[in-house]
Amino acid sequence: MEANNKAPTKAQEMRAFLFLTVITAPILAVALVGGYGFCIWMIQLLTGSLPTG
Repeated sequence: MEANNKAPTKAQEMRAFLFLTVITAPILAVALVGGYGFCIWMIQLLTGSLPTG
């Protein structure tokens, strides 16, 4: 069995970089901020106050 160890081309690297920076990073940022906001909202809903700390 042959090992297929071809290095990625510059175009492939650019596509991967753009995918990560234009699509993945913003989605991850929105998910993290939204998740944090949801946690704070649930804490306020259950305790009736702001979390301290």
